[in-house]
Amino acid sequence: MTLAVRNQLEGTVEDVQLGSILAHITVRVGEHLVESVIARRRAEEMKLKKGDRVKAVIKSSEVMLLQDQAKLASV
Repeated sequence: MTLAVRNQLEGTVEDVQLGSILAHITVRVGEHLVESVIARRRAEEMKLKKGDRVKAVIKSSEVMLLQDQAKLASV
């Protein structure tokens, strides 16, 4: 599948929590965790399980940055 999306992060599924309607998927990307909530039905169709390699595709109209206030105060 080809997507015209720039923000794709490759990672490994760390955890899959299935609810009655939604599934909470945790993906490890390097040292960081990315969390996604998707339809339970889709998670089951994808047969997602711990250890699966996936791409977290991020669709966003804006990206916010936060810098530690202590660091800002010392500049």
